[in-house]
Amino acid sequence: MRSGFVESTHRARMLAVAADGSAVRVHGAVDALVSPRSSMKPLQALGMVRSGLALEGELLALACASHDGEPFHVEGARRILAQAGLDEGALRCPEDLPGQEAARREVLRSGGDRARIYMNCSGKHAAMLATCAVNGWPLETYLDPTHPLQRAIRATVEELTCEKVAATGVDGCGAPLFFVSMTGVARAFRALVLAEPGSPERRVADAFRAHPEWTSGTDRPEARLMRAIPGLLVKAGAEAFDAFVFEDGRAGTVKIEDGGQRARVPVTVAALRALGLDAPELDGLATGTLYGGGEPVGGIRLA
Repeated sequence: MRSGFVESTHRARMLAVAADGSAVRVHGAVDALVSPRSSMKPLQALGMVRSGLALEGELLALACASHDGEPFHVEGARRILAQAGLDEGALRCPEDLPGQEAARREVLRSGGDRARIYMNCSGKHAAMLATCAVNGWPLETYLDPTHPLQRAIRATVEELTCEKVAATGVDGCGAPLFFVSMTGVARAFRALVLAEPGSPERRVADAFRAHPEWTSGTDRPEARLMRAIPGLLVKAGAEAFDAFVFEDGRAGTVKIEDGGQRARVPVTVAALRALGLDAPELDGLATGTLYGGGEPVGGIRLA
């Protein structure tokens, strides 16, 4: 809505499931194939942990991250590489500037430029390289879908989603992208938090939830949601995908069909509230604000 008028309309697919796995809210074709993009990172990290990746705490959270390139993210990615005896020259993700405005300005002010270590997936790529190093797998080809690392990740995705990967594409960072259903992603996220304490699944889920800023950014909506609802895990993906799960197994997935990111978080908040997961802090995330002349003149509303 802008100045009282409907300016644009975004259509959303949404799945919300109860603690027992039964569907509570379903909108759209949630069983059709979808590209979850970076929402799959916790599953990719699980495949790495199962393959011998020895990370804990914030560095394991960073392996799941679509980060903002804040200084602590960059330092963390370098730590992962250093522990494996590598440096950022081994990364194969694209060069980029930090996503957070303050971090981006500081890089440019100091004479810096685009670099792979600033790219939002550098934590995942550093962890992929570390996994290859511990197994003696080739480093240069770690993004090839036939590489042992990517085969292990694909097997993990298929196991937890209980689906065969229907197709393999290329994500924005260059890593293999697996097409499954929104239902499968929700099923996989439930498997992470409902696993036994200390298991690889729970190690990933617990690290993610304990360090929300490391999985996205200090001011990102996903981190704000997790801080507002302790026990919640939320992972966003490009082209407006969200996946979340609460500690008791309540879970959901969201896909905005036109890829419009501004509609993603309001729909995710609606899914959380449909499951009885709410907090006062969610009010500010439930309606995106639109501005005119620097002043609020409208927002996103669910029809």
